[in-house]
Amino acid sequence: MTIQTTTHATQDATARKRILALAVPTFGQLVAEPAFVLIDTAIIGHVGDAALAGLSIGSTIVLTVVGLCVFLAYGTTSNVARLLGAGRRREGLEAGVAGLWLALAIGVAIALALLMFARPLCMMMGARGAVLDNAAVYVRSVACGIPGMLLVYAANGIFRGLKKIGITLFAAITGAVLNTVFDLILVVGCGMGVLGSGLGTLAAQWIMALMLVVPALVWARREDARVMPNPAAILSSAGDGLVLFVRTLALRACLVATVVLAAHMGTRVLAAYQAVNSTWNFVLNMLDSIAIAGQTLVATEIGAGRKRGAMAMTRAASHAGLLGGVIVGCGLVVCGLAAPALFTTNETIRGLITVGMVVVGMTLPLAGWMWALDGILIGAGDYRYLAATCTATAAVYLACLAGLGHLCDVWDADGHMRMAALWLAVNLLFVGLRALFNGLRARSGAWIRA
Repeated sequence: MTIQTTTHATQDATARKRILALAVPTFGQLVAEPAFVLIDTAIIGHVGDAALAGLSIGSTIVLTVVGLCVFLAYGTTSNVARLLGAGRRREGLEAGVAGLWLALAIGVAIALALLMFARPLCMMMGARGAVLDNAAVYVRSVACGIPGMLLVYAANGIFRGLKKIGITLFAAITGAVLNTVFDLILVVGCGMGVLGSGLGTLAAQWIMALMLVVPALVWARREDARVMPNPAAILSSAGDGLVLFVRTLALRACLVATVVLAAHMGTRVLAAYQAVNSTWNFVLNMLDSIAIAGQTLVATEIGAGRKRGAMAMTRAASHAGLLGGVIVGCGLVVCGLAAPALFTTNETIRGLITVGMVVVGMTLPLAGWMWALDGILIGAGDYRYLAATCTATAAVYLACLAGLGHLCDVWDADGHMRMAALWLAVNLLFVGLRALFNGLRARSGAWIRA
């Protein structure tokens, strides 16, 4: 018994070190997209309330359609890591290249759709008047950057699977710096408002895409992997991603519905929601770096047939996610009390931002634990379970969200109460239900055979 306990302790310690070594640079890469939105939010917030509210609607649409394609990163990471773990290196790289071609095709289709339907989509989200104008301009200006965004997702999946994420970290930092510079020049210097913000993001995304796609193709050629379009491999990649797409669609429906409710609560609540939401997305990527590290390492262990190693990675990742949630949550509470002035000069909106950030910070440990387990199950290829449970979560959450909006209207709740209610719903229902489902699945061990 003592020998077995010692073995478990040794495995867990090794797993923690491997997760930390992969999670730190992964975090830098992950924060690129939310950093773009966070930077845009901070700069646009000083343009005006309608511009900030319009950015909330526009960025939600863009992040939703891009987020629905996150399987390009998650699926590619898992497939490449499992094939590499099984010693099938060339096949793993070919699977990654197929993901790149799929990303390009999907990105072009989405860009065309957004260019044509930007304004109707913003109206469906509840935007009106000046808010609608700003939202539509942002969506159209950033639409042509969508293919670049998706190529970045797919290329990240290749390098994560290879555990060579230094290049993704460098690309992310470069993109964030360039986006900031472009924003300052176009928004502040040229006075272009949300149009300048969108164009800056578009340019930064394509630069990042070139920085990642070119090395990925060169690496694949060195391994004699096929880099030209392979219809069979692309269809296989799409098939693996379809179930993940269903999962993501359910989750994004919840987030879009939350923005719609925030829009119903007024321009100030919507503007404050954008500031908190962009910050929430940013800090979640700190936690997601742990999840993706666990995802990559678990997929490798499963591909190599090492069940005990996979379980050790699961324990280490879940503990790290919980601890990360505590640390980051405390930092977010402090930011909520000290940083709202970075987003707006409006005192009322500053107060609403503080309420939202404090609520999110206090509930972040639950999110950290849940996100870690989510990454583990994705790494194991347990897509059907995730799709089913996320759909169930969405059904419950959307019903509760409708009831919450009605109660706020009946009770004539003020802005602070509405802001607190929105973020409690997100973190206790949207995150909490997924945490319950993921915890039950991880404990069962059935996911290793999925």
